[in-house]
Amino acid sequence: MSYEKVLKAHKIVIGTKQAVKALKEGTVQEILVANDAEPKLTAKVVEEALLMKIPIQYVDSMKNLGKASGIEVGAATVAIIR
Repeated sequence: MSYEKVLKAHKIVIGTKQAVKALKEGTVQEILVANDAEPKLTAKVVEEALLMKIPIQYVDSMKNLGKASGIEVGAATVAIIR
């Protein structure tokens, strides 16, 4: 599943604000969005990714996405950096 991509990625950016910033910088390879995150929280990341034609993968849980990212709390979005 997509959590493995996060575990294997050399560099990631965790969180909505950081993901949007990385998208604007043009360094993002792929975006992962947790399905259980508030849609208004993730809307800007999804919008920006669609605009820039960056692939978006949806995962089931913020908790599991955070765990795969190496943090103790849930993560709404994670950007995999080139």
